[in-house]
Amino acid sequence: MTFPPSPFDLEGYHLQVGNHRDRDRLVQWMALAYDEQGYDCRLEALTQTVYTHFVDDVPLWWVALAAAPTTTVACLWLGNAINPHQGDRYGCILLLYVTPEHRRRGIATALLQQAQQWATGRGDERLGLQVFAHNAAAQALYRKLGYNTTALWMTQALR
Repeated sequence: MTFPPSPFDLEGYHLQVGNHRDRDRLVQWMALAYDEQGYDCRLEALTQTVYTHFVDDVPLWWVALAAAPTTTVACLWLGNAINPHQGDRYGCILLLYVTPEHRRRGIATALLQQAQQWATGRGDERLGLQVFAHNAAAQALYRKLGYNTTALWMTQALR
Protein backbone atom coordinates (compact mmCIF):
# COMPACT_ATOMS: atom_id res chain seq x y z
CA MET A 1 0.00 0.00 0.00
CA THR A 2 1.36 3.44 -0.91
CA PHE A 3 0.75 6.09 1.68
CA PRO A 4 0.63 9.80 0.86
CA PRO A 5 4.07 11.41 1.21
CA SER A 6 2.70 14.28 3.31
CA PRO A 7 -0.53 15.37 4.97
CA PHE A 8 -3.22 16.45 2.54
CA ASP A 9 -3.85 19.92 3.87
CA LEU A 10 -6.90 21.16 1.99
CA GLU A 11 -9.76 22.36 4.15
CA GLY A 12 -12.93 20.36 3.73
CA TYR A 13 -11.25 17.38 2.05
CA HIS A 14 -9.15 14.42 3.02
CA LEU A 15 -7.04 11.92 1.15
CA GLN A 16 -7.84 8.20 1.13
CA VAL A 17 -5.39 5.56 0.00
CA GLY A 18 -6.75 3.23 -2.68
CA ASN A 19 -5.86 -0.40 -3.20
CA HIS A 20 -6.46 -3.29 -5.59
CA ARG A 21 -10.07 -3.62 -4.43
CA ASP A 22 -10.64 -0.23 -6.10
CA ARG A 23 -9.84 -1.43 -9.61
CA ASP A 24 -13.44 -1.42 -10.85
CA ARG A 25 -14.03 1.97 -9.24
CA LEU A 26 -10.91 3.29 -10.98
CA VAL A 27 -12.23 2.05 -14.33
CA GLN A 28 -15.46 4.00 -13.73
CA TRP A 29 -13.52 7.18 -12.92
CA MET A 30 -11.40 6.75 -16.06
CA ALA A 31 -14.62 6.42 -18.04
CA LEU A 32 -15.88 9.69 -16.50
CA ALA A 33 -12.70 11.48 -17.58
CA TYR A 34 -12.84 10.14 -21.14
CA ASP A 35 -16.58 10.71 -21.50
CA GLU A 36 -16.24 14.30 -20.35
CA GLN A 37 -13.65 14.90 -23.07
CA GLY A 38 -15.96 13.46 -25.72
CA TYR A 39 -14.35 10.03 -26.09
CA ASP A 40 -16.56 6.96 -26.13
CA CYS A 41 -14.31 4.34 -24.54
CA ARG A 42 -15.02 0.67 -24.22
CA LEU A 43 -15.08 -0.33 -20.58
CA GLU A 44 -13.25 -3.54 -21.52
CA ALA A 45 -10.28 -1.50 -22.77
CA LEU A 46 -10.20 0.68 -19.66
CA THR A 47 -10.49 -2.42 -17.49
CA GLN A 48 -7.56 -4.02 -19.28
CA THR A 49 -5.51 -0.84 -18.78
CA VAL A 50 -6.20 -0.80 -15.05
CA TYR A 51 -5.59 -4.50 -14.54
CA THR A 52 -2.33 -4.28 -16.54
CA HIS A 53 -0.84 -1.12 -15.07
CA PHE A 54 -2.11 -1.00 -11.48
CA VAL A 55 0.87 -2.40 -9.58
CA ASP A 56 1.78 -2.48 -5.90
CA ASP A 57 4.48 0.18 -5.90
CA VAL A 58 2.42 3.05 -7.34
CA PRO A 59 -0.28 5.01 -5.55
CA LEU A 60 -3.97 5.42 -6.08
CA TRP A 61 -5.42 8.23 -4.00
CA TRP A 62 -9.02 9.35 -3.62
CA VAL A 63 -10.14 12.72 -2.29
CA ALA A 64 -13.30 12.67 -0.21
CA LEU A 65 -15.30 15.30 1.57
CA ALA A 66 -14.17 15.64 5.18
CA ALA A 67 -17.79 15.94 6.32
CA ALA A 68 -18.91 12.96 4.20
CA PRO A 69 -16.00 10.48 3.86
CA THR A 70 -17.95 8.23 1.48
CA THR A 71 -18.37 11.07 -1.02
CA THR A 72 -15.41 10.93 -3.40
CA VAL A 73 -14.70 14.06 -5.44
CA ALA A 74 -11.30 13.38 -7.03
CA CYS A 75 -8.85 10.68 -7.97
CA LEU A 76 -5.12 10.47 -8.70
CA TRP A 77 -3.51 7.32 -10.09
CA LEU A 78 0.23 7.23 -10.63
CA GLY A 79 2.42 4.83 -12.54
CA ASN A 80 5.89 4.30 -13.93
CA ALA A 81 7.35 5.37 -17.25
CA ILE A 82 10.77 4.90 -18.82
CA ASN A 83 12.64 7.74 -20.48
CA PRO A 84 13.58 6.33 -23.91
CA HIS A 85 16.63 8.61 -24.18
CA GLN A 86 18.35 8.01 -20.84
CA GLY A 87 16.57 4.82 -19.79
CA ASP A 88 15.66 6.13 -16.34
CA ARG A 89 12.33 5.45 -14.66
CA TYR A 90 10.09 8.36 -13.75
CA GLY A 91 6.65 8.86 -12.28
CA CYS A 92 3.70 9.15 -14.61
CA ILE A 93 0.26 10.52 -13.84
CA LEU A 94 -2.16 8.01 -15.34
CA LEU A 95 -5.35 9.67 -14.13
CA LEU A 96 -6.12 12.95 -12.44
CA TYR A 97 -9.81 13.68 -12.28
CA VAL A 98 -11.80 16.11 -10.15
CA THR A 99 -15.58 16.13 -10.39
CA PRO A 100 -16.85 19.30 -12.09
CA GLU A 101 -18.60 20.67 -8.99
CA HIS A 102 -15.34 20.55 -6.98
CA ARG A 103 -12.99 22.10 -9.53
CA ARG A 104 -11.10 25.37 -9.00
CA ARG A 105 -10.80 24.69 -5.26
CA GLY A 106 -7.16 23.61 -5.24
CA ILE A 107 -7.77 19.86 -5.27
CA ALA A 108 -5.85 19.12 -8.49
CA THR A 109 -2.96 21.32 -7.36
CA ALA A 110 -2.82 19.57 -3.98
CA LEU A 111 -2.90 16.16 -5.68
CA LEU A 112 -0.12 17.16 -8.07
CA GLN A 113 1.96 18.32 -5.10
CA GLN A 114 1.43 14.88 -3.53
CA ALA A 115 2.50 13.27 -6.80
CA GLN A 116 5.65 15.38 -6.96
CA GLN A 117 6.56 14.51 -3.37
CA TRP A 118 5.97 10.82 -4.04
CA ALA A 119 8.15 10.92 -7.17
CA THR A 120 11.02 12.84 -5.56
CA GLY A 121 10.78 10.64 -2.49
CA ARG A 122 11.58 7.58 -4.56
CA GLY A 123 14.38 9.29 -6.46
CA ASP A 124 12.63 10.25 -9.69
CA GLU A 125 13.96 13.30 -11.50
CA ARG A 126 10.78 13.98 -13.45
CA LEU A 127 7.04 13.46 -13.43
CA GLY A 128 5.11 13.07 -16.68
CA LEU A 129 1.54 13.01 -17.89
CA GLN A 130 -0.62 13.11 -20.99
CA VAL A 131 -3.42 15.61 -21.40
CA PHE A 132 -6.14 15.84 -24.02
CA ALA A 133 -5.23 18.39 -26.70
CA HIS A 134 -8.53 20.27 -26.30
CA ASN A 135 -8.49 20.34 -22.46
CA ALA A 136 -7.30 23.93 -22.14
CA ALA A 137 -8.08 24.18 -18.41
CA ALA A 138 -5.92 21.19 -17.54
CA GLN A 139 -3.11 22.39 -19.79
CA ALA A 140 -3.19 25.82 -18.12
CA LEU A 141 -2.96 24.21 -14.67
CA TYR A 142 -0.04 22.00 -15.68
CA ARG A 143 1.85 24.93 -17.24
CA LYS A 144 1.22 27.04 -14.14
CA LEU A 145 2.78 24.27 -12.04
CA GLY A 146 5.86 24.04 -14.27
CA TYR A 147 5.01 21.24 -16.70
CA ASN A 148 6.32 21.65 -20.25
CA THR A 149 5.34 20.01 -23.51
CA THR A 150 8.05 17.58 -24.59
CA ALA A 151 6.11 15.57 -27.18
CA LEU A 152 2.77 15.50 -28.95
CA TRP A 153 0.80 12.28 -29.23
CA MET A 154 -0.80 12.27 -32.67
CA THR A 155 -3.21 9.77 -34.17
CA GLN A 156 -5.01 9.28 -37.46
CA ALA A 157 -8.37 7.59 -37.72
CA LEU A 158 -8.16 4.76 -40.25
CA ARG A 159 -11.85 3.88 -40.33
